[in-house]
Amino acid sequence: MTDTVQPRRALISVSDKTGLIEFATALVGHGVDLLSTGGTAKALRDAGLPVRDVAEVTGFPEMMDGRVKTLHPMVHGGLLALRDNADHLAAMETHKIGAIDLLVVNLYPFEATVASGAAYDDCIENIDIGGPAMIRAAAKNHAFVGVVVDTEDYAEVLAQIAEHGGTTLAFRQRLARTAYARTAAYDAAVSTWMAAAQGDATPRRRAFAGVLKQTMRYGENPHQQAAFYTDGSGRPGVATARQHQGKELSYNNINDTDAAFELVAEFAPADGPACAIIKHANPCGVARGETMLDAYRKAFDCDRTSAFGGIVALNQRLDAATAEEIVKIFTEVVIAPDADDDAIAIFAAKKNLRLLTTGALPDPRQPVLAYKQVAGGLLVQDKDTGHVPETDLRVVTKRAPSAAEMADLRFAWTVAKHVKSNAIVYVRDGATVGVGAGQMSRVDSSTIAALKAGRMGAELGLPETPAKGSVVASDAFFPFADGLMAAAEAGATAIIQPGGSMRDDEVIAAADAAGLAMVFTGMRHFRH
Repeated sequence: MTDTVQPRRALISVSDKTGLIEFATALVGHGVDLLSTGGTAKALRDAGLPVRDVAEVTGFPEMMDGRVKTLHPMVHGGLLALRDNADHLAAMETHKIGAIDLLVVNLYPFEATVASGAAYDDCIENIDIGGPAMIRAAAKNHAFVGVVVDTEDYAEVLAQIAEHGGTTLAFRQRLARTAYARTAAYDAAVSTWMAAAQGDATPRRRAFAGVLKQTMRYGENPHQQAAFYTDGSGRPGVATARQHQGKELSYNNINDTDAAFELVAEFAPADGPACAIIKHANPCGVARGETMLDAYRKAFDCDRTSAFGGIVALNQRLDAATAEEIVKIFTEVVIAPDADDDAIAIFAAKKNLRLLTTGALPDPRQPVLAYKQVAGGLLVQDKDTGHVPETDLRVVTKRAPSAAEMADLRFAWTVAKHVKSNAIVYVRDGATVGVGAGQMSRVDSSTIAALKAGRMGAELGLPETPAKGSVVASDAFFPFADGLMAAAEAGATAIIQPGGSMRDDEVIAAADAAGLAMVFTGMRHFRH
């Protein structure tokens, strides 16, 4: 292999023209001849740069609406020829094939086209063919050819030429690795879209890809390496957020912030302010309020101990009054669609607090794939976007819930969807007052939630536990009446659960005996 290769001729064909003219101008300054196609050639020519059309080199015009332009031996021979192979050199001489030392290609914007909601045929037309073929050819021949697929690499290419007189082998190897990852990601996007467009939820082959956003000091624990990759979906959240201040987010910060923002997004801003406080991926307090400050205080009061060092997510703009309240304790991250200048200024004094704004909330009903690694494979499923309209709720007890109870039941059910199973959530007046998460038995979760409610009452100086007069949500059915009775003994007046147990009749009878109202949803919300 050759170490340093001085580029004499570059083929540039890009859809994203960010930095194109500056980069190409610098290449020309280093004595590089330019080849190009279509709109890229026009942009270079309009900038006054000398450029030769690929069609002139191949002897064939671009045809079939640009579908055929670079798939030609004059191009691929120039990319694939081994410069230290006598037979290859002889073939180049015989067929008048000129070497291409640098390929600069970024692909048709397929992912952006899909994200825009374009029609099927428009998406098909934005599947690049010649680009991936050239990229793969150049990457394979990285011993002699540099391949650039990201505009972020323009500056380093120029720095390499300025320092070494060309690109080094180590640099070309890195470019080749990035190039293959890009074509893999591109094909993954195409295949995933086609499966969805054709209604195939379980295609025989499935590919996943991402773009590095951040390397991390470590993962969940200091001995684990970690990095954060984005998937290109643009879903509002931690991956798209603007970080206004504070040190880099950690692996656990990102995981918890995502959980918090996905939960608070369940509550539409038009229905009023809502706040979720998350600790270790579980909500320790969720509330609605008349104002954002009111919502935050009610969420914080649910479990003040756990809220320390937690993640705060808001469904509306962060205002100064709420910011003043949040900074009274240590908080890791605050995420919101937006923030007032005054709120940003208040947080600026807290260097360890990270403030993220996203510009929007994620759509809790949007179909999204979720996947989890297991030994030897991946589990893939639809994200839990399940929603039960109030008209589909079924009252199964003699007593029906009051309007106020029903509002709290629906709130509790929404929160329970985001609590690790077995999940039990106590709610009173639009705010959680006790959360039991992740226990091996449902009765234990119910007991823990009631204990937390009692602790909340004692800390706030209330005359009795706020569990009295509350409602309870269970993410799955009660297999026995004991979990329901634990809630009744704590003072709950109404229950919402999926139903479907072999002992539903026994559980309903116990609810009736305790004077509880109970509603079945017909939908389970396990979260493991």
